[in-house]
Amino acid sequence: MTQVSGRSASPGNCARRNPPYNGPCKPGSTRLICQSLCGPGAAPLGFLRAARTRLVLLIVILAGVWSLAVAAQQAPVDGPQYINGNSLVRPANYREWVFIGSGLGLTYDQSVNNTTFTNVFVNPAAYRGFMNTGRWPDKSVFVLEFRASATDAPPNTNGRFQTRLVGIEAEVKDARFSDGWAFFNFRGADNAAPLAGQDVASCVECHTKNTAVERTFVQFYPTLLDVARAKGTLKPGF
Repeated sequence: MTQVSGRSASPGNCARRNPPYNGPCKPGSTRLICQSLCGPGAAPLGFLRAARTRLVLLIVILAGVWSLAVAAQQAPVDGPQYINGNSLVRPANYREWVFIGSGLGLTYDQSVNNTTFTNVFVNPAAYRGFMNTGRWPDKSVFVLEFRASATDAPPNTNGRFQTRLVGIEAEVKDARFSDGWAFFNFRGADNAAPLAGQDVASCVECHTKNTAVERTFVQFYPTLLDVARAKGTLKPGF
């Protein structure tokens, strides 16, 4: 047995930073005893193993945090985004949202021969909320896409298909607006202020009198119509 500062250490393994050394220092010894027996820079093997384990664990944790941060930065934004107060930013990835319906030739005027397609997309969070409750949650965003149509393309002989983009509009349910809803027309821009005056008055009137659920034309979206019917959220007459 070797006596050091009133404590003893039996022969065992002793590790030094450079080089490793087998000396009379067992893994359970303190750093002070190990350095006294083996020289400056020595440490018990158990101490080094524990330090190495903690280092590896720290690296794994940091890698996980970094991965989550990168994923958050790359994840598409869900819900309305505004600039300059209440101007809605046109969602760049709206075509990756949930497609809820399409129409051909929908018009308010019977005398108009409209051959435009309309496609409607809603943000995923709003869609999940509707599927659960039959109602639209706050921060719901509906993007209405207008596309021209054509018939002249083989092998088609009669029907119409979609072609170029001609316009994008949006409807938002958001408590930030006094009415709880707002309407936007991007007119080729990356953002749009909410419609106001007579423009919005006509939208509100139509979306109040003629819609199946709240201010949305769920009657044109067959899968959502079934959900609203099952949840009992349809307006009378639908």
